[in-house]
Amino acid sequence: MLEILYSLPHVLYFLLNLILVFVWLKMQKKQRIGSKINFTIIVPVRNEAENILNLLQDLEAQKYPKNQFEVIIANDDSTDNTAQIVEDFAKKASFKLILNTLKPEIKPTSPKKRAIQSSINLANFDTIVSTDGDCRVGEHWLAALSAGYEETDAYLLSAAVTFEQEKNIFGVFQTIEFASLIGTGACSMFLKKPNMCNGANLSYKKSIFEAVGGFAGSEQIASGDDEFLMHKIAKSYPDKVHFLKNSDAIVQTQANDSFKGFVQQRRRWASKWNHYKSWQTSALAVFIFGINFMTALALVAIITEYFFRTGLINSDLFINWVALKFLAEFVFLALILNFLGKKYLFLAIPFVQIIYPFYVVFIGLLAQKKRLPMERKRFVLVDV
Repeated sequence: MLEILYSLPHVLYFLLNLILVFVWLKMQKKQRIGSKINFTIIVPVRNEAENILNLLQDLEAQKYPKNQFEVIIANDDSTDNTAQIVEDFAKKASFKLILNTLKPEIKPTSPKKRAIQSSINLANFDTIVSTDGDCRVGEHWLAALSAGYEETDAYLLSAAVTFEQEKNIFGVFQTIEFASLIGTGACSMFLKKPNMCNGANLSYKKSIFEAVGGFAGSEQIASGDDEFLMHKIAKSYPDKVHFLKNSDAIVQTQANDSFKGFVQQRRRWASKWNHYKSWQTSALAVFIFGINFMTALALVAIITEYFFRTGLINSDLFINWVALKFLAEFVFLALILNFLGKKYLFLAIPFVQIIYPFYVVFIGLLAQKKRLPMERKRFVLVDV
């Protein structure tokens, strides 16, 4: 009975990963560039003086008609010289650059949604693109997005995000873990069952944003400006949500330097699952948590049996379960990392696979913990 109890979920997980592998391979990789779409790029920022100039220079270097895009920097109560940098750059920029200075708000529930909504109201073009102040984009970024719209006639277009060059093993872990999220989200969109996307590289039609009520219904949730909107659009227009598998559309951002910041960010992300209205999405979250919880127990059991030779478990059975899970994961992660230009991280995948089950259990349980008043304030003020 124990063998069936543990084997069945792992077999299902293995099959799920095989499906993801086949779906990813079936998704056509696109390298076309276009020039028909007019874009409004929205960048919510707070104290991004160290990074915003790099992004503005990347936008200036776009191989795209400068009269076909505008950039709105939504400055949300920055205390550094972010605004001054933007104003100085606007004087020489060859594209239209707007500084949207938000009015200070006491205890904002979701500052990023507020910044995006305020900027959408100023947008002159119907196609919105959102990214973050610490991101870097390639010179064909907009051209790739334009081609994506021309080929799919999408209402919402999601593209890949990865981290810049890893500085240490912590950065390696984040890159591989994030690659799994990007790949899973891409495949779910292809299957018409979208479950996740990333606001650092997300585009959608302003008219559709307004038609589905924008962020209404999720205003009290600090994060989720990207996924909740995607779910609303997918519900009304299931064939109009697409992932753009184009390497020119990849956006790079910075990994968390501190473990504390990393945990806070992932806790916010994990807490969003409690607010999803789709039972399929919630069931998937519970299943992923459960399989990683079982894997963590299996790894502990294997290590315990190896060191203490208790003879209480069938260690070969546990090893087979873990190996089955790791094999399918490795193939899928290798495919995504290759697309992201991170082939050099292939050898680090097994290390991450061992750590990951314990990390999922830790973050999953932490996300269920009720926040204290001061803790709530800290989390909503730092939104990604």
